[in-house]
Amino acid sequence: MTSVAEPPGWAPDAAATPLRAVPAQARGTVRLLAGPSPDRGAETYADHRSRLGRRPSGGEWMVDVLERSGLRGRGGAWFPTARKWAAIRRQPRGPAVVVVNLSEGEPLSAKDRALALHRPHLVLDGAQIAAETVGADEILICLAGPGRSVAGALHHALAERGRDLRGEVPVAMVRTRHRYVAGESSAVVRRAGGGPARPASAPPHPSESGVRGRPTLVQNAETVAHVALIARFGPAWYRERGTPGAPGTTLLTLSGGVEHPGVYEVDLGIPLLDVVRAAGATPASLSGALVGGYFGTWHGREALAGARLSPDEVSLGCGVLGILDGSACGLVEAARVAAYLARESAGQCGPCLHGLRAVAEAMGRIAASDADPGDLERLRRWSRMIPGRGACHHPDGAVGNAVSALTAFAPHLALHLRGIPCSGRGRSGLPPPPRAGWW
Repeated sequence: MTSVAEPPGWAPDAAATPLRAVPAQARGTVRLLAGPSPDRGAETYADHRSRLGRRPSGGEWMVDVLERSGLRGRGGAWFPTARKWAAIRRQPRGPAVVVVNLSEGEPLSAKDRALALHRPHLVLDGAQIAAETVGADEILICLAGPGRSVAGALHHALAERGRDLRGEVPVAMVRTRHRYVAGESSAVVRRAGGGPARPASAPPHPSESGVRGRPTLVQNAETVAHVALIARFGPAWYRERGTPGAPGTTLLTLSGGVEHPGVYEVDLGIPLLDVVRAAGATPASLSGALVGGYFGTWHGREALAGARLSPDEVSLGCGVLGILDGSACGLVEAARVAAYLARESAGQCGPCLHGLRAVAEAMGRIAASDADPGDLERLRRWSRMIPGRGACHHPDGAVGNAVSALTAFAPHLALHLRGIPCSGRGRSGLPPPPRAGWW
C-alpha cells in the first residue's frame, strides 16, 4: 500500500482556540460569543445572570417558538429542532432523557467544546429548557476522553448555580472515547445508557427508545445554547440575522491556510470568502477548502467564489472550514482523511471493514502519484456501491468526502494520474488527523 505521510501540524484545541466574529457581516453584536473576553475564562453565573437575566422555564410553548424561529440542529444534519422536540413530546412513554452531545469527534472542530469552556451557563440553560419542554427528568452531558478542561468548566458552573439547582433537572456527565464514530448520535445514546460508543445499526430512533429504553433527545452544545437565547428574545429576534431559509448565526471552526485560525460566529448566508478574508487569507492564493468536516465536501478555488454559508447551498456539517493555501494539495489531504476514516470504522460491517480500506488505499496511491490504471474507475464504482449499505452512515460520509475531492481538484488529479510528483505530499495543508493510538 502506498501511503501519504502525516506531518505534524496545528490541531484544534478548545482550551486554546481563539473566539472571533466576522466584523464585516455583523449588523449587531455577536450572540453566542457575546459577554466577557475569552481571556478571562468561563463566564461566571453572576455575570451570565446580570447580562441575560433569569432563564425562562421550558414548556409546550417552546416548541412553537422554535418552529417559528427556524432553528436547525448544529450537530451536522441540520435537522429542524422543533420537529425533533415535538417527536419526543408525542411519545407515550416517559419521562424522557436529554443528552447534550459534547463529544465532538470531528478532528477539525472545536466550537462546541470552546462554547462550553467559555459560556457554560448558556449551554446549561438551554439543556434545562429542553428537559422541561420534552418532559425529561435527567440531563446527560456526553464528553470525550480528552475533555478534562471542559468537564472542569461544567462542574464549576453547576456548583456556581448553587441554590438554583434545587429547581432544575439533575445533570450528570458521561465519558466516551475520543473517536470519530463515538460522536454519532446513536453511539452517544448507547454510551449514555452504559453501552459501547458504537453507532446503532437498526431502529428504533432514540426519540422512541434511547437511553435505557426511554425517549431521548440528543442535541449538541451549540444547538441548546441557541435555544437559551431564543427562549429569552424570541423567534423574530433570532430571524433578524441570517436568511429566511437559514436564519440566525452559527459557529465555525477555521483552520489550515489562514493567518487567524479559531472559532468564528457568522451570519448564515454570508459569502464563504468573507470568512476567509476575515481569517487573514487572500482568496486568490487558495487552492480549495473542506467545508463541513470529514463528512463534508471539498471545493476547488473556483467553486468557493460563489459559495454562501447556508446548509441549503453547501454541506456545513458540524461547522468546519478547512482552508488550503496555494501550496497545499487537496488530493493529498483527502487521502489522509480517507485513511483516518478507514481506521475509525466501528468494525460492524463489510463496507467499513473492507470498502473503506480499499478506498483509502486507492486514494493513497493517487495522492502519491503512483496510481494503478484502474484506481479512478474503481473509486467511482465504489462511490455508487458503498453508500446506504453500511450498519451506520460512516462509510457514506467517508466515500462522499473522497469522491468530492476527485471532482473538486479534477485538473490537478490529471497530473497525479500521469505520475507527476506533487509538492504537497510532504506538507500539511490542514491539521493532520490523529494517528492510531492517539486515544
